[in-house]
Amino acid sequence: MDLQSNEQRELDAQEQLAREYALSESTRYQGGMGQPPKKKGPGFGLGILIGSSLTLLVVTVVLLSAWALLYSAKPLADSKGTTAQETKGTKSAILDSSVEKKAGELADLMDQYYYEAIDKDALVEGMYAGMTAGLGDPYSAYFSAEEYASFNESTTGIYCGIGTVLTQDAKTKVVTILHVYPGTPAEEVGIKDGDVIAKVGDIAGDSMELSELTNYIKGEEGTTVHIEVLRQGESDYLGFDVPRRKIEVPTVQYQMLEGNVGLIQVTEFSTATPEQFDAAIKDLQGQGMVSMIVDLRDNPGGVLQSVCDMLDEILPKGLLVYTEDKYGNRSDYKSDDSCMEIPLAVLINGNSASASEIFAGAIKDYKYGTLIGTTTFGKGIVQTIIPLNDGSAIKLTMAKYFTPNGNYIHEVGISPDIELEYEYLSQEDETYNPMHDNQVLKALEVLGQGQ
Repeated sequence: MDLQSNEQRELDAQEQLAREYALSESTRYQGGMGQPPKKKGPGFGLGILIGSSLTLLVVTVVLLSAWALLYSAKPLADSKGTTAQETKGTKSAILDSSVEKKAGELADLMDQYYYEAIDKDALVEGMYAGMTAGLGDPYSAYFSAEEYASFNESTTGIYCGIGTVLTQDAKTKVVTILHVYPGTPAEEVGIKDGDVIAKVGDIAGDSMELSELTNYIKGEEGTTVHIEVLRQGESDYLGFDVPRRKIEVPTVQYQMLEGNVGLIQVTEFSTATPEQFDAAIKDLQGQGMVSMIVDLRDNPGGVLQSVCDMLDEILPKGLLVYTEDKYGNRSDYKSDDSCMEIPLAVLINGNSASASEIFAGAIKDYKYGTLIGTTTFGKGIVQTIIPLNDGSAIKLTMAKYFTPNGNYIHEVGISPDIELEYEYLSQEDETYNPMHDNQVLKALEVLGQGQ
């Protein structure tokens, strides 16, 4: 999870989503999402598609959509005024003369013995990245100026890519396609939800961080990228030549089901999602919606302020979520008096992470709806992206977050009120039909519309 300002703390979609950091082609952003989703995953076509769907690899870097926290030069301090610089000797350790001497020795050995010419800029960037990796935190990372510029591009929701949402296992680096947006190049060539990326061109899909891999998936409009995938049920790799196009990411899709039940699928929490969510609700209310299902399955997360804005629309006045840093500093996020007073069900699974868990946790703590599905991913920490003067940036885990009742769900997740493994009940549908989705049908039953 990442933050945008000292006043607005935002989740990562590092993990996307956690986007091409695309949801892009984002992470929403990473996180390690487990096994690829089943062949018939949830998703439907009627929605708010602001243009065509964005070629994003949701770095849910499960990643899940993330933003920059622009700190001033003043060091962070605890309530007693003690700064991180005063309490930690990290800077002194890094600048120690013995460390400088060893770095020089390594550089001399590379110059003497490495068999090819050395890209000195890449070597320096790798040193910075390695320093950050030394934290041992899969959610902290260093971005070069190029990587950070690409990341910022993806958060605008418009760029050139292929139209997929990706997630990366933080331990194995395996990249899985969580979702293919309708009407995008990826869908047109036959790439599907659940495909595992084996290669992008000549680059192995598990050879680098998702934010770096997406740089090879994105590119100039009109050019083509070759992608090889592994697919369940196939014995060999499948190869696709995918044209790149300008794409805008639809993060909300919706439709009216039988009995005037509105079904809203939220694929990530970007800065544009609250507006799309509000428009979906208003449209469904205009059609006579009497109850609502919010589908957060495979949603890797995103912007904290976005999920809070959406919860504010649903829940009564009160605490939505709070964060605490290592100094005990706490930030509260609250809703106002206005709320929706209709029956609600929320669909979750093991790929529902970060901001999705904030949404589900608040609904559960307020007993404002029924959670249906399987236990969520369990990402209860917040990342901050801090830009540096040379255009690069560092992303650091900086706080824990807690549900309104004070539950810390990191590496635990949120359990559903009704445990139900996903099953698609038809073998004949060529496109997804929510009326053949057992979890949607259970939600309809809970909402009094079951048959």
